[in-house]
Amino acid sequence: MLRAALTSGGGRLTALFPRHHARLLSTTTTSSSSSTIAALFSDPTPPSDPAAAIQSAGFDLSQPNTVPELLGDPVLSGNYPAASRFFSWAASDPAAKAALNSRSFNSMLQLAAAHGDADRFWSLVASMRSRGYGISKPAFLAASESFRSKDMGRDAELLQEAFAAHGRNAAAAEVCKVLRAPGKDDSSKLAMLSESSVEVTDELVALVVEKVGQFPHQAMVFFRWVEQSAGAGISWGKVYNAMARVLGREDCIEEFREVIRKMRSKGLEMDRDVYVTVTDRFLNRKMVEDAVDLFRFMTSRPEKLLTDDFIFLLKKVVVTGDLDLKLVAKVLRYYHHAGYEVKDSAFDSVIKSLRSVGRLGESGRVLKAMQEGGFQPDGADHEKAVVAMCDAANLEEARNYLTDVEESGHKLGPKIWSCLVQKYSLGDNVDTAVSCFHEMLEKYGNEDVGSALEALVSGLHRKKGSKEAFKVLKNMVTEKSVVPWQTTYKYLIHKLVRQGHQKEAFEVLGLMKSHGYPPFVDPFIPHISKSGTVDDAIGLLNATSSRGLPSRIVYVRLFQALFKEERHEVAQQLLSQSPAGIQNHADVRDIFNRMKLEEPAAAALADG
Repeated sequence: MLRAALTSGGGRLTALFPRHHARLLSTTTTSSSSSTIAALFSDPTPPSDPAAAIQSAGFDLSQPNTVPELLGDPVLSGNYPAASRFFSWAASDPAAKAALNSRSFNSMLQLAAAHGDADRFWSLVASMRSRGYGISKPAFLAASESFRSKDMGRDAELLQEAFAAHGRNAAAAEVCKVLRAPGKDDSSKLAMLSESSVEVTDELVALVVEKVGQFPHQAMVFFRWVEQSAGAGISWGKVYNAMARVLGREDCIEEFREVIRKMRSKGLEMDRDVYVTVTDRFLNRKMVEDAVDLFRFMTSRPEKLLTDDFIFLLKKVVVTGDLDLKLVAKVLRYYHHAGYEVKDSAFDSVIKSLRSVGRLGESGRVLKAMQEGGFQPDGADHEKAVVAMCDAANLEEARNYLTDVEESGHKLGPKIWSCLVQKYSLGDNVDTAVSCFHEMLEKYGNEDVGSALEALVSGLHRKKGSKEAFKVLKNMVTEKSVVPWQTTYKYLIHKLVRQGHQKEAFEVLGLMKSHGYPPFVDPFIPHISKSGTVDDAIGLLNATSSRGLPSRIVYVRLFQALFKEERHEVAQQLLSQSPAGIQNHADVRDIFNRMKLEEPAAAALADG
């Protein structure tokens, strides 16, 4: 139903009755002809060709004043069913339809209201709205009186709303026409608006802004006129919020700033939806400073802000355009001054944002800026900053930051230093890694340093060779009482043996034993069996002996490997220098007896 549609706001209803018109026929002729038309349409089923009959009666329905004249005649208007059928036919006939104008519809409106036909009335209003026609004042007054006399109060109220909506839309259309007038400067447009009879209302502001919102210059002229002309009843909060929504853009930022200054001076608040819209627009255009200034304005009314607004803006500041640490501090300061507490999770969000744009190396500087703005980071926050900088390979800044933080009273612990050592060890500057490791030992002792030492040994081997890595590890163990991981020992032994540093590798075996780890002989056995000397074998056996007693298992593995490589002579020499307990051991004797049995068979095969 149209009535329901009208209660939701109504559309544009334009055009009123013409003020002057010429009557086509004399009253006598019209009444006589009206009787003919009334007779034609009295029957619910009209004739097959009403147009011919109407034309023969002397009417030209292609003329715009014909239908209003007929509907105004008492004969036809007194027969409402016939008048209604006639109008319906005229609205469907090609020739007559083209001539139906606003006056025609308003005439039929009055008849429908006079006979209490609400459905027909609102159907006509809908048709008028689709054609751009409005309800004329005479039709409005007549229809209103008819509805009230028939106790159709709800229809009278809806008609009042529809007529008022038409008036508002007409006023807005008049204003927009002036704003869009070609060849007119701003002063001329302001003068034209001032000379008009349009009254400034909240509804007018909303309607005009909706129409010219995409044309900020036109909107600015309109707002100047509103400021000059509005009466005491205007809601300035709505006006300035509308202005802010339209002008909050790059090409009229100075005008927007002026609006904010006026709102501040008048004590006006910005609606939350306007703030969100303008902030998004600023950030999309990388206007970060303006977004922060707008945030400052909003913090004067903290109840309008949400924690999410603060986090959202802070994250955008650290990722948009060039990083401006002063803006970071401002956002924190404004939020803090508004009475809010900045939670630790804020820095977690910042780190995620920095990571997303490859700015983790700035984590320390950002945290310091947040601290300048009133944030109180704890040790965990500082640790996150150091780790983030390490992840970004910004090691020098991470080390300086770590030193400064600890000098200020925070003790971040060996895990953070370990992270720094590991990252240095992966790079080119392993000497700095060694220095950091020593500094870590001085600060926190030798607990929980295994992972850092393993990374350090690996880095030293990669950059300076296994022998240099051995020297550092030996110093750490003997001088600093560091206990390396078993995996660190194994890694270093592998590298030393591979690079021919058996003496150092044997020393590492000794260090392993001192820490209770079982000897790691796997790299030695294949190396000695293929190219080692008896002295090499004895060196391994001495390094793996326990309480002065040789390891039978190591002997057996060496003999087996030497025979496998067909180095019988070396095996015999080693056996001859072995303790009697080894020479007479059943496993050893079994290996050599089997060798003696295999030699004649091998010789026979060779001769055969």
